[in-house]
Amino acid sequence: MNALRRITWPYAVIALLAVGAAAFGLLRPQWAPTASSAKQELSATDRIKQNPPPSLFADTEITPIGKQAAAQRKKADALFAQWKKAHGTTRDDKAFAAWAARQIPAPPAAKERTAELHQVQQLAKTRTAAGTKAATWLELNGKKDIWKLYLHDQRELIPAPQGKAEKAELKAALKLAKTVCDQLAARDKQPAPFVLDPTLRPEKHIKPGAKGPYSYPSRHAARSAAAVTFLSALSPHRAGDYRWMQDEVLYSRLYMAGHVSSDITAGTLLGDLLGDYELAISGH
Repeated sequence: MNALRRITWPYAVIALLAVGAAAFGLLRPQWAPTASSAKQELSATDRIKQNPPPSLFADTEITPIGKQAAAQRKKADALFAQWKKAHGTTRDDKAFAAWAARQIPAPPAAKERTAELHQVQQLAKTRTAAGTKAATWLELNGKKDIWKLYLHDQRELIPAPQGKAEKAELKAALKLAKTVCDQLAARDKQPAPFVLDPTLRPEKHIKPGAKGPYSYPSRHAARSAAAVTFLSALSPHRAGDYRWMQDEVLYSRLYMAGHVSSDITAGTLLGDLLGDYELAISGH
């Protein structure tokens, strides 16, 4: 991988994470919780303090998939305007989830998906130890924690009740993204690239003839898009940083053969819709 850069966090609360990680063990109360209790007690901030980000991918690497994802934004806004016109801004998660699922295009034809798989196979040949480390960190933290941490940063500057409400709203958007993705994956049954070609991720130990896990649409993409849409509306001047991190997460899923590009764009469209929905019903 060319010119991996050290991640540059734009805000003080995140910039101090690496330093905080070193001091964290000295500052915690001196008692030893069980593994299960420790997992329950750790916040997103704590988890990233314990596992600070490595150098992530260069802009030149993440830009192509980022452009594909960005193209979903206008589509989502136009589609959501139709929902809003018909249903207003009353919360109805069940109805909206069913509607949003119908807006996601069917998976590409077998020939196109095979071509996408070949692209992932070629990308896998370029993997480096540094790239794998970056992708592993992004896969772990790109689900929820990095977005919660960005919101935590925003909450430092606003009244506590408002911050509490926005935390609940982001949580709801992330949860709904997972729910709808899981429903679509079960319906469309598109095997992940590492299932189609187990040599892409031998550590997964895929059994011969396995059908899943399924990868269309990408949950990472849906959650990232929902979070970025929501966070960008709350703090527009930070939107560029959020989109950059989104692109990092998306590229990591291609890099480690978790998804092909159509999984990413479908997930992004869904996430953008869910972000619009959460913003509308919460009055932002």
